[in-house]
Amino acid sequence: MKFLKFILFPFSILYGLLLFMRNKLYDWRFFSSTEFKIPTISVGNLCVGGTGKTPHIEYLIRLMSPELKAAALSRGYGRKTKGFVLADLKSTAADIGDEPLQFANKFKNIPVAVDANRVRGVKKIMSLFPSVQTILLDDAFQHRSIKPGLSIVLTDFSKLYLNDFVMPTGTLREFSSGIKRADIIIVTKCPKVLLPIERKRLINEIRPLPYQNIYFSYIKYGEFLPLHSETINPFSKEYYFERHYSVVLLTGIANTQPLEYYLKDKVKTIIPVKFPDHHAYTKNDLEEVKKNFDNIASSNKIIVTTEKDAMRLKDPQFSDILSHLPLFYMPIEIDFYDTNKNEFNEQILHYVRTNQKYSSLHSK
Repeated sequence: MKFLKFILFPFSILYGLLLFMRNKLYDWRFFSSTEFKIPTISVGNLCVGGTGKTPHIEYLIRLMSPELKAAALSRGYGRKTKGFVLADLKSTAADIGDEPLQFANKFKNIPVAVDANRVRGVKKIMSLFPSVQTILLDDAFQHRSIKPGLSIVLTDFSKLYLNDFVMPTGTLREFSSGIKRADIIIVTKCPKVLLPIERKRLINEIRPLPYQNIYFSYIKYGEFLPLHSETINPFSKEYYFERHYSVVLLTGIANTQPLEYYLKDKVKTIIPVKFPDHHAYTKNDLEEVKKNFDNIASSNKIIVTTEKDAMRLKDPQFSDILSHLPLFYMPIEIDFYDTNKNEFNEQILHYVRTNQKYSSLHSK
């Protein structure tokens, strides 16, 4: 592995320098960047994934409801459509991507749209929904053609961006110096108990600039929910934990470590079946999952997946394989610690409220 990283290192330097020059051309205004007067909040990261953007955007939506009407705009990674697409009741993961579909299913009262061209996407949302008061930009930190009013960057507690390197040697999309563009840095997936001395150590390590605030979030796991109505689930997840069920853990996400860590002391065995992030499942994939499930000798067994994966697994083409299996997904939420939560909430709400006085017309 070290030899491979050594071989790839020159490519990482070249890639990083190209991105660095691209960013400088935006900074020097050789490339134009559109800034909207409507409040826009970008939630992104420096690495290629796995920091928890989706639950953080959901947190922001809940925070602003019902006082402020938000909209969510994503690229729609993995979708089979092109251009601007607005989510509706018939949308599938193939139409808009798994994460936007998750937003649309959970928050039916807010507009959810996808467009790789974020500037065009914002303009379309503003045109179709003039009452929208703020737009949340999913994974837009590297999209320099749009300048958000507030930029949030997430970094994983177990793999800070400071300890990573540019692709392909590491997982960073650009040099770590890009963090300077962030207004807020959130250290995600922290332990449930994070001592003040540990927070201070992390702040000292990150060394935020005077205009940057650092917050710390952790994951809260919800109940097991059946993927299909045919699966009867009258029990809480503790029912399965107390009886030491075996779990086939089906995932197509960037980082399964927190979920595996959460389950490992609560179930008898975990049989992981892993696919790449945003994986487009096939029937052959799911036959493999079923085979792993059938090979467990005990009758105390279930299949567990993530909520994001569930968006893709609900495709009708898979119902003949999955509908009669005990397949559950587990939603997650994020939360902040004590006063850290109040400070974060206030910063977000203050930004959106104070910018309501501006017109919703855009300007460059």
